[in-house]
Amino acid sequence: MSSLGAAQTGTARVGATRHIACVGSLVMLWRSARGFSILELMLVVSIIGIVSSISVVQIGNALPGMKSDGAMRVVMSQLNTARNLAVAQRRYMRVTFLQPSQIQIVRVEVNSSGTVTGTTTLSTVAFEGGVTYNKISGLIDTPDALGMASAVDFGTATTIQFATDGSLVDQGGSPLNGTIVLANANNKTSSRAITVLGSTGHIRAYKWNGTAWTLV
Repeated sequence: MSSLGAAQTGTARVGATRHIACVGSLVMLWRSARGFSILELMLVVSIIGIVSSISVVQIGNALPGMKSDGAMRVVMSQLNTARNLAVAQRRYMRVTFLQPSQIQIVRVEVNSSGTVTGTTTLSTVAFEGGVTYNKISGLIDTPDALGMASAVDFGTATTIQFATDGSLVDQGGSPLNGTIVLANANNKTSSRAITVLGSTGHIRAYKWNGTAWTLV
């Protein structure tokens, strides 16, 4: 046999071997597929269903807290914004907690002699997901102990505002401490609290874990 013929024969043998191997693989796959019974498939589907149900329940339980977290971040962001603007613009920035679920920043306008000439509303932001200012019965005060007689507790102050040095003061210019409490409907574990220390304007956030407040 010539070398060319031998080469062609070798090539044919390799091709045949590959073809057989391919067919063998398909047969193995077919046999493997046939190895799963209806009972086994039903068992797998049932397990997937159980795991999915557990996940849905867990997500459902966590959802109110996630919505409260979002509202808490809104309040903290607006408080920090008001404080920073007061310092940067050398103007008093009033913060108004509009029931049931809004927070507003208002700048106090003054003339060159320091006389108040009016106000300008800079922003009004609403919470989403049904979260409101809400102090659910049974909640205790935060570790800061700034008071929590109501959902928005700044004592007897009629005006809540950041001064030009970053402190939080009342209508008379006295340092003002306060606590804001949020919750989703009457879900106690969704409760969130934000505290403001008047002398420094320092802002903190807390989550209710079912028995106590934990610092965020």
